[in-house]
Amino acid sequence: MSDNENAKRGRPPRERHASNMIEQRPPGERRKSSAALDEARLRQQAIGVRLRQMFDQVVNEDVPDEFLDILRKADSRASEKG
Repeated sequence: MSDNENAKRGRPPRERHASNMIEQRPPGERRKSSAALDEARLRQQAIGVRLRQMFDQVVNEDVPDEFLDILRKADSRASEKG
């Protein structure tokens, strides 16, 4: 995620140090870890997509009538006391 995207989401920009910018591993090792990171990112992205789908389903569900009745009763009692 870029610093600009982080700023839009209210996150502070990531600090970068020169020591983190220089690859310290041999090229063969870098490819293995890079593939593992790519796989982990894809897995994380798939989980995020599924969580958003589940959240949207829950948000769009109808509120049961029994629950609405409970809320109405609570509101009427609060207005009687207030």
